[in-house]
Formats: sequence, structure tokens, C-alpha cells
Amino acid sequence: MEQAEIGLIGLAVMGSNLALNIAEKGNRIAVFNRSPDKTDTFYAEAGDLRDRIIPCKTMEEFVASIRPPRPVIIMVQAGAPVDQVMEGLKKDLSAGDIIIDAGNANFRDTIRRFDSLKDSGLTFIGMGVSGGEEGARHGPSIMVGGTEESYKRVEKVLTSISAKFKGEDCCAWLGENGAGHFVKTIHNGIEYADMQMIAEIYGILRDGLGLSAKECSDIFGKWNKGRLESYLIEISELVLSKNDPISGKPMVDMIVDKAGQKGTGKWSAIEAQNMGVPATGIEAAVAARSLSSFKKQREHAETVLGLPSAEQIKSIDRNQLISDLELALLAGKIGAYAQGFAVMTEASKEFGWSLPMPTIAQIWRAGCIIRSQFLDDITSAFRAMPDADNLVITPTFAALVKETDGALRRVVSTAALNGLAVPALASALGYFDSYRRGRGTANLIQAQRDFFGAHGFDRVDGVDKHHGPWGSGLADFA
Repeated sequence: MEQAEIGLIGLAVMGSNLALNIAEKGNRIAVFNRSPDKTDTFYAEAGDLRDRIIPCKTMEEFVASIRPPRPVIIMVQAGAPVDQVMEGLKKDLSAGDIIIDAGNANFRDTIRRFDSLKDSGLTFIGMGVSGGEEGARHGPSIMVGGTEESYKRVEKVLTSISAKFKGEDCCAWLGENGAGHFVKTIHNGIEYADMQMIAEIYGILRDGLGLSAKECSDIFGKWNKGRLESYLIEISELVLSKNDPISGKPMVDMIVDKAGQKGTGKWSAIEAQNMGVPATGIEAAVAARSLSSFKKQREHAETVLGLPSAEQIKSIDRNQLISDLELALLAGKIGAYAQGFAVMTEASKEFGWSLPMPTIAQIWRAGCIIRSQFLDDITSAFRAMPDADNLVITPTFAALVKETDGALRRVVSTAALNGLAVPALASALGYFDSYRRGRGTANLIQAQRDFFGAHGFDRVDGVDKHHGPWGSGLADFA
């Protein structure tokens, strides 16, 4: 029997869909699941694709079914299960074989796994895959970290299954060890911020203007035909338009307002903090999800504190406010993406990855959750200025920030005056105002730090004197 080009372990939803995608694109694939019944069911339901699938019942049979050097994709739960599968594989694999973790792994675990195989003859790829179940089946965005040599072994398969944008593959090798999983982590952080800002806009429409779910859906639908065109706006229109088959009410109105999270957004915020790069939109989104989980406390707080009056919003021209909301959301997205790319730029320096920013934007244009028309503009901006310190100083996005500035200010101030929480949108405004001001207020913070801790400061005139005339303490000011 002809050997498979690649193997895959783990036939849950994501693994099954990815395996079918690989087979459908003309690649022969060997599959294995620790539960043989799962393998049998998957193979039986593969239909016409069965001719390109080799179902295996043992690890030995699985490894023997793959053409050397053998690439093996692991699609199991992140964390310890990945390490367990790796240990089970090692005894059957040979020098040159490649273990590929395609789950949502912490990039630091990926670096550890990559390093652990250095003297074994095996190598490791950490592969970020975005697009959910649908993307895995029909074309995800794929972010690869590992040796360039190992990527070349799997490049043909991966590019064949990736999403396409105007004929270009949404798949790329991004650097050594944890580069791919780090980029996927930041993708998810931006996704958190994007979703949170959309929810905040929805909150203003629902709680400020009193619009129904269907009316909100219509607005998102209109925006999806303009510069906000994106997967997340598209599905927002869709979910807001659906009714609950049980109650007949809008489906979204029947859902408890507690958002889940699997950790990637938090990882993004933590790594940004570790590197000293502000990612306030991501941080605000993570905090908002955490606060949403305190449902009972929030309900009690409402009875104790009450809600601020939203009377002021009634005096605003509705059409003008809706127009401002569209521009404010565009501004917020710019802030979130600028912060995400800034974090990746710093990580690239810290970990020696040389992350290609234009390529990252390019492979996010289709397949992934944050795919949007907007990303084509980011790709062009970074191609024109690949070494730009920040997305917002590229000509295209500098113009957009100026265009949307007034609307963002009006929306954030209107929300604040009417007691409508917009933490992510407000963080974008704060970020822009802080980033664009050449003379900020940190001079006072440095003076305070020098006063209580003798931490020193730099002077604007360059004089080599780094402490202030504070004396011995507060007694000098009595």
C-alpha cells in the first residue's frame, strides 16, 4: 500500500476536520486515535475520501504507514496530553521525523518541546491553526514555527489545505521554535479585543438606544458592506437575527451574559506585560470576560448601586450616533491591531524570530477568526513600511486614526455619561492619546519614584544629575 504523506493523531472535531481537509486536497493521510472505535467511525463516515485515508489501530502501524521523514500532527487537548502523546511517539519514530502540535499551545511549552528534541534526531513544529471547526475542514490560516527545513517537508500539504486570499496561501513559516504558536496567541488576543468592542457597540445600541436584536442585526449587516467587513461583523449580524425555537424570542436575548475563555487572550496580555508593550485593548477584553463571570455579584451590585441615568443619550441624533459607532469601532480595531503587532515586533527581537509582519497580516486575510477587509490594508501598510515602529504611524492608518478620532471621543464620552461600559473602546482612546503626545506626565511619576526610592531620572537638558533636591523626606516640606 502507498504510504501516507502525513499522519494525524486525535480525531475529535478539529482533528477529524483537519484530516478530511488534508485528504480532500489530494494528500494521503494516516490517522490514529487512542480509542479504535473513534477511528473506525471516522473512516466509515469519510465517504469518497476513504481512498486517501489509512486508519490505524496501533501506534506501530500508524508510524509505519507514513513516508519518512514522517510528519505527525497532534490534535489533542493542550498541555500534559501533548507531552504524553509525544512520549508515546518517540519510541517508534526515527531520526528526521517531525512532531507537529497543531493545538492552542502556550508558546513557552512549544519552545520547551522544541528544545527537548534537539539531541534526539527528531524535530518539533508548533503550528497555530485559526478558523475554528469550519476553517479546519475547508481552509484555516496556518502559522508555523520550527526549523525551516522541517517546514519544507510539510509545506506542500499545509499550503494545499490553507485558506486562500486572492489566490495567495494563508500559510507561512514564521520562525524557529515557538514563533507560530506565539503569533497564534496574539491573533487570539486581538480576537478578544475585537469581540469585546463589537459587544460594547451592541450594548450602546441595545441599552442606550433601546434597539431590538433584529434592529442591531440590520445595522451590523449594513456595516459589513463597508470598511468594517469581517467575519466577526458578519456572524454578529447572523446571531442577532436568529430567534430561539423554544421561546420565540431573539436567541441572543436568551443567552446568559457570562463569557468563557480558554486562556489565549490572557496569555497575550501576560506576554505583553512581560515585554513592557502596552496592549490595553486585549487587557480590557480579558478583564471584561472575567468580570462577566461574576453574574450574581453584578446583579446584586445593580440592586445596591442602581444604574446611572441614560437620559442624556435621548437628546442625541440617532442617525449621527449610529454613524459615530461605526467609526468608533473602526478606530478601536486599529488600536487593537496596532497593539498586537507591536507586541509581536518586540517578541521577534526578544526571541530572535525575525517575524515578518507583512506576511502575518497576509495570512490572516482569510481562514482565521479575525479575517477582514481591514487586514488587506494592514498587509499593504507593512509592505510599504516593514520596519514601522507602530501600525498607527503608517500613512494609511495615521489618516484613519485622524478620521475616526472625533467619533471615538463622542462615543466614549456618550457611553460614560449614560453609564454604558465601554472598557475596550475607552482603552483605545487612551492609547491613542498617550501614544501621540510627545510630552506626557511620566516625569511626575519619575519624581515620585526618586523621592521614595531614589530610583533616579533623566533630565531634559541632558545634565548628568539624576536625583532631585528632595532632602531627607517629608520633614523638609513641613
